[in-house]
Order: sequence, then C-alpha cells, then structure tokens
Amino acid sequence: MTNSTTNEPEPSDSLKTFGLVHKACRKRAGLTQEEFAPLVGYQPSTVASIEQGRRLPPRAYVERAEEVLDAFGVLRAAAKYATRQPGLASWFREWAELEEQAISLYTYECRLVPGLLQTDGYARAVMWNVPQRPTDEQVEQRVAARFARQELLSTGRERPTAFNFIIEQAVLERHTGSEEVTRVLIDHLLEVNERHWNVEIQLMPLRQPVHAGLDGPMRLLETPENEWLAYAEGQRTGHLISDRKAISVLQQRYAKMRSQALTPEDTVSLLREMRGAL
Repeated sequence: MTNSTTNEPEPSDSLKTFGLVHKACRKRAGLTQEEFAPLVGYQPSTVASIEQGRRLPPRAYVERAEEVLDAFGVLRAAAKYATRQPGLASWFREWAELEEQAISLYTYECRLVPGLLQTDGYARAVMWNVPQRPTDEQVEQRVAARFARQELLSTGRERPTAFNFIIEQAVLERHTGSEEVTRVLIDHLLEVNERHWNVEIQLMPLRQPVHAGLDGPMRLLETPENEWLAYAEGQRTGHLISDRKAISVLQQRYAKMRSQALTPEDTVSLLREMRGAL
C-alpha cells in the first residue's frame, strides 16, 4: 500500500529494521533529525522517511551516515538487507543495487513506461494486465519496491544521478489502465520534467522510419569509476552485460536514438498535447 499523502510505500520489514538501527545510532550521537540532515547532505524529511522505513536509503546516504554517526559498520550491514526487497525480481536485484551507485542511467523502453517514472495506478495496471495475475500481497510488495527505487531520481542526493529516458510514444497512446490512469501518468511525467533538472525524457514518435532501437529495450549505466554496464530484459528473464564490445554497440545505438527521438522540449509539448486530448 502507498501513503496517500506522501505517495511513499508502506514500510517493509527490512526497511523498518534499517530505520530503527539508524534512529538508534543517531540518538546515540545526540543529534536530532534536523541537526543530522545537513551533515549528510539531505533534507530532514528524507531522514524521517528513512527512519520510518518508507524510503530505501541510497548508498551515498549510508556512507555519509556511517561517517557522521561513527556507526562501526552497523548501518552498512543493515543496508545490505534493506536493498533486497521482495518486490524486486531476483534477476533484477543486482542491477537495482548498481543503480544506487550510478552517476548516469540511460533507459530505452518500447513496452511500458520505466518503473522509475511510473505512478501507483499505472504500476498496478501493468501488473494486473500480465498473466498470471499476482496476489494482492505480491502487488503491494512490487508497488512498494517500485516507489522505493524512485528515490534514485532525487536531486537531494549527494551526487544526483543523470538520467535519460527514451520512451515510445505508442506506450502512452495505449492508455494502459484507463484514460484516467494515463492522464495522471502524463501529469506525473510533466512534473518530473519540471522538478528534476537531472532527468531528461524523450518520446520516440509514432512515425520514425529510421530507428536504431528495433532490437528492443536497453539500459546503460555508468559507475562512479566511469565504467559502463548494460542490462537487457525479456519475458521473466534479465541479464547484466559487461563485455566492452557489446556495450560499445549498445552505446552507439542509444546515441543514435537520442538524435532520432523528440528533443526534451518537443517531448514536453507533445505530452501536453496528449494530455489535452484525454
């Protein structure tokens, strides 16, 4: 379940455990949330959400907290379990952990809106559409995991990640869930574009005779050491790609697609036009 006022997931056991450990370490140091927040470079509201178990602690946050609170490695150990959420597919977890450290993340999608940009209603519609339908408990776990990952978009992180998303226009024209779900989703994409200077969203137009991404979805990631990795996902499978030659090919394709897709400015115009037509 999500909190209707904060749009954050309800706490999971692992996140609540990390939050309690974090709170104990902070109190041992004699710091209030308001005093502690600037020391790690985050807002007090973020500290509160983490201690309540409503936000996945970013790796940079954990490292800063370890240093500031002199936590003897306890927070690092607790964070390892907090990142392994039941709502994430087993084959995706390794990539999800790499995402937390990435300085650049590029995503091309032709099937659905990427999880980092999804709304609650859209995420549920996607899950309910694909057989076999998950149980209510599984849906709540997956939605919670998806919203926890969206912390990666935050500009309040010590070093915000640079994002580029290329999404096929057809994905939004499908009206997954309903027109109302799509309306809320488009409003959310416009809001993300306005609020996050570190996020670029580009739509690939319906008519694009020359298209470098016809082989399917892809994700590219740059590590803090400036190494590149890639990830490809299919029906209930996914695999990490580290071969440099293979990654070079994917980078060439992605670069080509960035020039073939609408510019971020033209994308905003099209999104507003689509929103007005609903």
